[in-house]
Amino acid sequence: MSTAQIGKGQSLLRVAIAYLVAFGAGAAWLYLGPGTDHLWLDGLIADLVATAVVFIASRLHGNSSFYDAYWSVLPPLLVVYWWSEGGLDTGDLRPWLVLGVIVFWAVRLTGNWIYAFPGLHHEDWRYPMLREKAGKAEALVDLMGIHVFPTLQVFLALVPAYVAVTWVGRDVGWLDWVAVLVGVASVVLSFAADLQMYRFARVRQPGQAMDSGLWSWSRHPNYFGEFGFWLSLALFGIATAPGDWWWLVLGAVGIVAMFQGASIPMMEQRSLERRPEYQAVIDRVGRFVPRPPKRARA
Repeated sequence: MSTAQIGKGQSLLRVAIAYLVAFGAGAAWLYLGPGTDHLWLDGLIADLVATAVVFIASRLHGNSSFYDAYWSVLPPLLVVYWWSEGGLDTGDLRPWLVLGVIVFWAVRLTGNWIYAFPGLHHEDWRYPMLREKAGKAEALVDLMGIHVFPTLQVFLALVPAYVAVTWVGRDVGWLDWVAVLVGVASVVLSFAADLQMYRFARVRQPGQAMDSGLWSWSRHPNYFGEFGFWLSLALFGIATAPGDWWWLVLGAVGIVAMFQGASIPMMEQRSLERRPEYQAVIDRVGRFVPRPPKRARA
């Protein structure tokens, strides 16, 4: 049976099975492997092992979108492992706050993926484009660019959470509550932006560009919300170890750099090619950080 003949239910089942095998392989490394004496490094290796399994599943099905939900499913599991092995007492409040924000984000983002994923006949349009540009190196680009690079980026952005759930730092204070507020608000923002886009997609006319609701304040409010979540994890890390702020923000900086340097330019180029009126949206609506739209010229 080709992927074109596989329905959504069976597609989700295949992805779920691949993830279970991947997480089993990662857990096997963590609990049966040699270990490194560094909890963060053990987690990274297990993460890469699981990514390799997902990559194999992607290649077997000819669809790199097998990886898409891995971005949101893995972080809570990794943070739970770090906390359970790190020695902090379960009565400590900060790890619960961190995990609560991460689970809230993971449920929202994974649910969004499940809702929007039509089945294995569909693949994110960016993946074939990247593979085609790579020519004979397409398998390497698939492995490193589509699978390993996002894994490393998410891992780097999770480092502040590792600090917050394994280090004995300052007591919970005002910055932790700011982190909770930023994290929850960012997830809600992304949810609202995606919901508005889905509703618009059901009624839009050919060539019409979205420029209402949150999308009238930012051309990519969902990306801004995603960045806000990772920023909240950085704040948790800084609340734990203020003196290490300079490297605890690197993950969030990497996320926004990816959005600004790759994801947004690719999305905007595609929108301009498919919707000529999108240029008017660019002229009027901010690129990333929400702000009041400019008035249209008469």
